[in-house]
Amino acid sequence: MASLFGAIDEALTRGEAVALVTIVRAQGSTPQRVGARMLVHEDGRTLGTIGGGCYEQDALGKARLALQTGRPTLAHYDLNDDFAEEQGLICGGQMDVFIDPITPTPRVCIIGAGHVGYHTAQLAANVGFRVTVVDDRASFADPARFPTAERVDVADIPEWLRTADIGARDYLVIVTRGHREDLDALRAALARQTAYVGLIGSRAKVARLCARLAEDGDDPTAMARVHAPIGLDLGAVSPEEIAVSIVAELIAHRRGRLQPHTAADDAETARAARPMQWRPPAIR
Repeated sequence: MASLFGAIDEALTRGEAVALVTIVRAQGSTPQRVGARMLVHEDGRTLGTIGGGCYEQDALGKARLALQTGRPTLAHYDLNDDFAEEQGLICGGQMDVFIDPITPTPRVCIIGAGHVGYHTAQLAANVGFRVTVVDDRASFADPARFPTAERVDVADIPEWLRTADIGARDYLVIVTRGHREDLDALRAALARQTAYVGLIGSRAKVARLCARLAEDGDDPTAMARVHAPIGLDLGAVSPEEIAVSIVAELIAHRRGRLQPHTAADDAETARAARPMQWRPPAIR
């Protein structure tokens, strides 16, 4: 049992999800008793057993599905039904197995340590995200400014995005100090497989960046992955309010409540890309 929970801790430390399969009810003759556990990794590796046989294989499949959906499930097995009989497991009992996906705390990588990045880092940590901050300005990417962040890096942003240990469950929030920096960060971010990529800026800016990607030979369809303008539409104006809208969107994504991108969004972005009257840049 100690090795099983140790394996859970090691997996979460590596940023990997696992599913814990536990017999929670057993009646009659069953291969294992209540409390028997099996750990299932995303690649199908297991540790421990709930008794073997066809029902364990079925539970393994359900566990891998639970890792994809993030939803726990309760499976019932009647060991004298046709399902068991085909496998020669006529035990005459019944079991309920609880399958609980255990996922690591998601990490938010905040690309840009200016005003919006500063407030976003604070709020994201407060609601349970692990936070990493990166900027190429040492005076901004100062660990003293970000006491709730796991790490704060001073680095060339595109190079950091290309080489950092970024995983499929990580969130990338691009809030650099300017359009050129945002474009370079976006291009590097789109080359990584992540749970979320968000980009600050107006619809007009988003459309222009998409056009620039196409001009430079990048695949503009990759922009479909990007949540931009970043944040829920709260009418936010100040850096603090913008941070609230960003973190609200991160929460919605984490909980599976974020509305999907639509064709209407594309039409609005295209409309916004038309020439506009100059406005002062937003505080970053």
